[in-house]
Amino acid sequence: MPATSTMHFYRFTDWGTAYSDAEAFFADLGKVYQAEIAGLAAAGCRYVQIDEVAVAILCDPVAREKVKAQGGDADRLVDLYIDALNQAVKGRPDGMTVGVHVCRGNYKGMYLSEGGYDCVAEKFFGRTDVDHFLLEFDSPRAGGFAPLRHVPKDKGVVLGLVSSKTPVLESKDLLKRRTDEAARFIEMKRLAISPQCGFASTIGGNPVTEADERAKLRLCVDAAREIWN
Repeated sequence: MPATSTMHFYRFTDWGTAYSDAEAFFADLGKVYQAEIAGLAAAGCRYVQIDEVAVAILCDPVAREKVKAQGGDADRLVDLYIDALNQAVKGRPDGMTVGVHVCRGNYKGMYLSEGGYDCVAEKFFGRTDVDHFLLEFDSPRAGGFAPLRHVPKDKGVVLGLVSSKTPVLESKDLLKRRTDEAARFIEMKRLAISPQCGFASTIGGNPVTEADERAKLRLCVDAAREIWN
C-alpha cells in the first residue's frame, strides 16, 4: 500500500484547503487506511507492506534543501509522516504483520533520491509502529549500515542487497559479506535479505528479464540458507 505521506509530500505547499492543517487531513486519511486494513484482514490477509517514498527522499541533502527553499521543514515533515503512518496502522488485528519499505524509486532502472538513513534513522526506526523495515542497500547512494543501531530490539530489518535495476547478478559472497557488515549494528537473527525493490514499479518495468528476476530471487534464497543455516 502507498504510505499516507504520498497523499501530501508532492504538494506539501499546496495540498488543498478542505482541512485547517495537515494533522487534521492525516487524521481522516488514517481512518480510511484503518478501514482498508480491517477489510484486508477480514479477507484473510496477514501481511501488509507500506511503501514509504517521502521519507526516503527526505534522506537526500539535495531534496532537503529544496524543501527548505519552498518554505518547508524536512524534519517536521518526517515527524508528520511517522505520526500519519502510525495512525494508518493503528488498531490492526492481532496476527497481522506490517512492514514498511523505504523506497528510493524504481522506474525503468532509475531512482528518485540518494543519501544514507542517518538523518531520519533515530526517529523513523524508533517511533514507527511496524514489525520490520525493508531498506534499500543495493548501491553506495544508500549509505552505510550504522543507522541500523537505532532499530528497536523488537523489530527486524530486511536488507535490500540485490538490485532490481540491473541484470547483473550479485555474488553470494557479496551478500554474505554485506550481511556480516550489517550485523555489526543489529543482531543477525533480526536480519533478512531481499531485492531492494520490486522488479517493476509500473508497466514500464525495469531492464531485467524474467530469467534475470528468477536468478536474483534464487540467489536470495540460496544465500539466506547459508547465512542463517
